[in-house]
Amino acid sequence: MRKIMMLAALGAATAMTTPALAGSPDGKIQVKVLGTAVLPDGGIDKIKYVDPTLAGTLTEMGVVDIDTKANDNVVPTLAIEYFFNKNISVETICCFTTHHVNGAADLAGTNLVNHVMILPATLTAKYHLDMGSPIKPYVGAGPALFFVFDEKPGDTAKALGVDRVKMSNSLGVALQGGIDIALGDNGFGISLDAKKYFMKPTAKFYAAGTKVLETKHDLDPWVLSAGVSYRF
Repeated sequence: MRKIMMLAALGAATAMTTPALAGSPDGKIQVKVLGTAVLPDGGIDKIKYVDPTLAGTLTEMGVVDIDTKANDNVVPTLAIEYFFNKNISVETICCFTTHHVNGAADLAGTNLVNHVMILPATLTAKYHLDMGSPIKPYVGAGPALFFVFDEKPGDTAKALGVDRVKMSNSLGVALQGGIDIALGDNGFGISLDAKKYFMKPTAKFYAAGTKVLETKHDLDPWVLSAGVSYRF
């Protein structure tokens, strides 16, 4: 987290202080430093495998309806955008977000996966509507690849004998919409952005090296951002 904040600050400071990169609301490159709320779903789409012993244990506990929910998070984000012309651009973002996966339905109140760190590598093509004013709405879409790191079994999973959990990287798509607002002619501005991702990662739970549970999830987060921009 600290590294991302330092990177964002460095990017903004570089853009603002380099004389050769004169700010302009019509520049080719735009850098954004944003605060971002990551609001995932995390519900189970399908239970692909459950070990009979684990299934019996869950039945004894009175667990019939199994579901999950991932917690929300707020993180700093750095976005870099290149404009081909006044209407068409491409944008990529840089951030890490960390989540826990908790039980829902009959597993409500339980902790299944801890500290799932995600790098949401995203590239969107965007169309900007020229309103003849400093306010420029846009829409976009593009591929996204979620890289997953450092996931650990939660307390409830450990109590059921799980000692390792692995969540898959996931390829999906992102839809995007937002508004850029230029603040004068010096390249500075304000940006509001919303993305909806469609991702279906798989989680595998192991006990003593043996897979005891495999589930597919609708991660499908909303990613809502607001912050400052500099275009040059």
